[in-house]
Amino acid sequence: MNGANGKARTFGILLFPEVEALDFCGSYEVFATTRLDESARRESTSPIRTVLVSETLEPVVTAGGMKVLPDVDFAGCPKLDVLIVPGGHGTRALMHNQRYLDFVKQQAAQAERVASVATGSLVLGSAGLLVGHSATTHWRSRDFFREKFPNTTLERELRIVVDGQIITAASIAAGLEMALMIVAHYFGEDVARNSALQMEFPYPEANGRRTRNGVH
Repeated sequence: MNGANGKARTFGILLFPEVEALDFCGSYEVFATTRLDESARRESTSPIRTVLVSETLEPVVTAGGMKVLPDVDFAGCPKLDVLIVPGGHGTRALMHNQRYLDFVKQQAAQAERVASVATGSLVLGSAGLLVGHSATTHWRSRDFFREKFPNTTLERELRIVVDGQIITAASIAAGLEMALMIVAHYFGEDVARNSALQMEFPYPEANGRRTRNGVH
């Protein structure tokens, strides 16, 4: 991914019952840590507005029991540059929740990027966004994914797959790497590397991901 012009962006992270906390907290932390001017880190804020989105404004209980308050509901969600769908036990129910699927499809029609972490790709597949595309998912769900979405190429051995506007990451750690890739695309690799350094997280290199008709 190559850096763009540094314009402020709005990223949304979808919340739902039994979401995996680190699947969304990891991306949230990457975006919150981002700074355009590393020399003014303490005095500045992130150029990314990150909003937690859920069907309602009621607290969401994660897979581990954490209670999280959404920032906006579906009706009040602003236009997003990027939508991220985390994984977790709750994705199985979301595969059959038309309200969530409709929201994901609506956002995908206007967002520049739609991304998933781990089993969040099951939701993207159920929303019809992965037909004819390549994707990855959590290793425990690979067989289930292949059975449910035969018209999607499952990249079993890859951590991150970029196919057009769709980005899928296979795990919590890969989700962090994917978030850094997104930061690099919008704000440049130096900014993304500084975010990784601030978190003491290894910066992702090109190995272990596949790009098709998409951005590096």
